[in-house]
Formats: sequence, structure tokens, C-alpha cells
Amino acid sequence: MSAKVAFLGLGVMGFPMAGHLKAKGYEVTVYNRTASKAQAWVERHGGKSAPTPAAAAKDADFVMLMVGNDKDVLEVALGKEGALSGMKGAVLVDHTTASADAARKIFAAAKEVGVDFIDAPVSGGQAGAENGKLTVMCGGEPAAFERAKPVMDSYGRAVTLLGPSGAGQLTKMVNQICIAGLVQALSEGIAFAEKAGLDANLVLDVISKGAAQSWQMENRGKTMHERKFTFGFAVDWMRKDLGICLGEAKRNGAKLPITQIIDQYYGEVQKAGGSRWDTSSLITRL
Repeated sequence: MSAKVAFLGLGVMGFPMAGHLKAKGYEVTVYNRTASKAQAWVERHGGKSAPTPAAAAKDADFVMLMVGNDKDVLEVALGKEGALSGMKGAVLVDHTTASADAARKIFAAAKEVGVDFIDAPVSGGQAGAENGKLTVMCGGEPAAFERAKPVMDSYGRAVTLLGPSGAGQLTKMVNQICIAGLVQALSEGIAFAEKAGLDANLVLDVISKGAAQSWQMENRGKTMHERKFTFGFAVDWMRKDLGICLGEAKRNGAKLPITQIIDQYYGEVQKAGGSRWDTSSLITRL
């Protein structure tokens, strides 16, 4: 008999991720705050929907979360009708990008009721979710990770345990810090090429074969030059993530001078009306 999986949160990432689980033969129950979205998912993929996180999680072997921020995660996991209140001996996996503090809080609460918890934020954006090729960064206990990994493999091309509870979220912070710096450097390079009268596309073709090469350059360089910013991961979400990074750095004493500046630059993009543009829109402020 196939494992029962509940998927809570059907946004641009969660909707396709839950679809991959159904396609792999899992028995899937979905929950979304806007019930019509859950209904639309059921119409497309089959399975069933539930009216609350607790109802979706009841009798599930695995419960996956993909919601907005710390507040949402804590409410959906620990609230009165939260997932934990409906779970017994299962594994709770949170794919939301949230704080390490929230991860540790849920880990402790889950432990008290005999539930395993893995914080497992993802990288790869909407395209990665749709193609089932996400990078999944996990924090938690090895035995729980081994149990949940085959489920996460349904939409993850690299699913890795990085350490104890919170390590997944901390690794995602490293990911976002690196992306912010790369996108700013790429923005400056492209803007410089344009001002210098070079063929920016040709320049990108050439330098992407050398030491400057990066995923951002390969996938966003030419569209940045064309000023197209419709690739999913919005500036609003990046600012949320960088806020988490800067908050954690304050606690652990890490210095993030460039990240701090780029966070302010993204604030300028928001003020210019670019809240829903993707992160490569950083070039517009130049």
C-alpha cells in the first residue's frame, strides 16, 4: 500500500510539488487556506482536499508544508487546527524558507508528541518545482531524514541532510546570500557592457565559458539585458529571505555588508513598482 502524504500550501511551488507526489503513486491529501486552490489541485491531479491542516494530516505518514513565512509555518504546524494536532508517529517536513529559530521551535513541539520534524527549504524556483528538480536542504535527525528522503526525491534532484534541526534553513540563508551578490555583480557587468557599446549577448556568450560563469548568468543574463523579469521568484520574497539572513547574522555575529546593501537595493526596486518582478530586476536600479 502506498504511503499517505498530506501537502499543506499550494502556491506557485507547492501546487506542482504536490502534483509530483501524486504522479509517483502516493495517496495525497491537500490543504490550502484559499480552499478553491485545493479544489483546483484535486480537479487536476485527483486525490482529495481537507478543510484544515489537522484534518489533512490525520492518518498521514508524511506531512509536507510549503507556506509563506515564520508566522504561517508556526500557525499551520502548531495552531489549534495545526498539522501536529492531527499527527501520530509521522514525519513533518517544512519546505518553507523560514528562520532557523522557527525550525527549532517546531522540532521541539513535534518531539513532544512523537513526531519527527525536518526543516527542508528548497532552491530552484518555480521552474525547479514544475520540473521536479529542486535542491532540498535539510536539517533534522538522520533516521527521520532517511524515512522522508524518498518522498522528497519526488520533486528534488539533490536532497541532502546538512546537520541538526535548523541546518536546512541556515544553508538556505547561505544560498540566498550568494545569489544576492551574484545578481548584483551580473547587473553591474551587463549595465557596464551596455554603456560601453558592446553587444551584451555576445559578451555573455563569451564570458559564460570562463571563470565568470554562473547559473544566474546562464539563465538570467540575456533576459536581464532584455529587461524581462517574469521568472517567478519575486523581489518581495527575496527581501523576506534576506531579512531572515540579516536577522540570523545579528545573532551569530556574521558580517554581511554586501547583503545589507543589496537588500536596500531591492527595497528601491520595490518602491519603483517592482515587488512582483523576479530577483534579476536588480539591474533596473542602475
